[in-house]
Amino acid sequence: MRFFAHTERDVRAMLDTIGARCLDDLIAHVPASLRAGAAINLAPGKNEAEIAAELGALAAQNTGASAFSSFLGFGAYRHHIPAAVRAITARAEFATSYTPYQPEASQGTTEAIFEFQTMITQLTGLEVANASMYDGASATAEAVLMAHRVAPKRTRVALSRALWPDYRETVRTYLSALENIEVVEVPFDPQSGAIDIAALERRAGERLLCAVIGYPNAFGIVEPLGEVAALTRRAGAIAVSATAEPLALGLLKPPGELGVDIAVGEGQSFGLAAQFGGPGVGFMAARMENLRQMPGRLVGETHDRFGRRAWCLTLATREQHIRRERATSNICTNHSLCALAATVYLAMMGRRGLRELASRNVELAHRAADALAAAGIRTRFDAPFFNEFVVNVGDPAAALARAERAGLLAGVALGGYWPELGSALLVSVTEMNTQSEFERLAGALAGGR
Repeated sequence: MRFFAHTERDVRAMLDTIGARCLDDLIAHVPASLRAGAAINLAPGKNEAEIAAELGALAAQNTGASAFSSFLGFGAYRHHIPAAVRAITARAEFATSYTPYQPEASQGTTEAIFEFQTMITQLTGLEVANASMYDGASATAEAVLMAHRVAPKRTRVALSRALWPDYRETVRTYLSALENIEVVEVPFDPQSGAIDIAALERRAGERLLCAVIGYPNAFGIVEPLGEVAALTRRAGAIAVSATAEPLALGLLKPPGELGVDIAVGEGQSFGLAAQFGGPGVGFMAARMENLRQMPGRLVGETHDRFGRRAWCLTLATREQHIRRERATSNICTNHSLCALAATVYLAMMGRRGLRELASRNVELAHRAADALAAAGIRTRFDAPFFNEFVVNVGDPAAALARAERAGLLAGVALGGYWPELGSALLVSVTEMNTQSEFERLAGALAGGR
């Protein structure tokens, strides 16, 4: 693709359109002291190698994330990614492929998507899974829209308040275009951190469309999903589970076996690095009876005219494939490369490996909680948790600052999302953390007590 620089007239027209006098107005919000020191003064006459070395030395003055021991989680998790995942996803035939509009020319891509769907059904315990979910938050919103298509006369959506904030906001944004839909939040129990079952029951009337609950939830708590699903289905509504840490599904009972109708989530933990918040790979699985209401697309297995095994787009309800008014979703792109990474990762781990890794995460998280408890920092909730947990630290900002000085990214302060948790910190632990890091974390967080 050729690049054509903007002319002065082009630049002037764009500035006039947005009401800016000059290009500097676009960065006027940056403090003047920072702007004054932002210039890179390179001596004239240097060759390319010399300039690259000088710029590299400047960049080395920054502290990279790899210099810290991380306990960040809250929807994006740091796991080891085998080299084979990158090796396979970097192959040109995968890295350059797009939506398989012509399956006969895209058998490799469609087979990979088919295997991804198969693995998602195995993890969720449901009958059918699709492809093309952007991430966990949008997959959750799409699940609510799907429930509305299944039961269009019902008008109340119950969201667990212990869902991730971005998930709840995404659902509200998607539903804002629909009339007469009421979104209510179900509180969490202040002692356990799990959903308040009695509060959900009070909202589970004949108007209830669906109930959406985390599994585990945003606090790392393993919710009583079977009880929630049973209560929801008794009301004639649809039970939806959302999972941001899919590794938990390698150990917990599958949502489908607990009565969930639609299971969605984020697959980033399966072979995708947590870099700048993305990319993600949302997933969705449901019961066969609701297949026609699923968004996105579905790859199925068939045979060609010679009787050989082949793959094709069995169901394509995106607006690119069919008339917009008949589409179940306006999802516009695919996630086949991210889904391929997840497929390679899961195939390498296998059923036993995934379970062992999930168990290892639980073990390490509880070791970390024990180390903090020994330093006087106790967990905020008493329900079982997977690989992240909430602790009270008094002043989270001060605790995080102390930890940063010690080379630790100690967790996520929750007060900005839940005011009643103003003294709370969410700590996430994976197989990438060590016992020595737990001791350092305990010392840093307890330093202000």
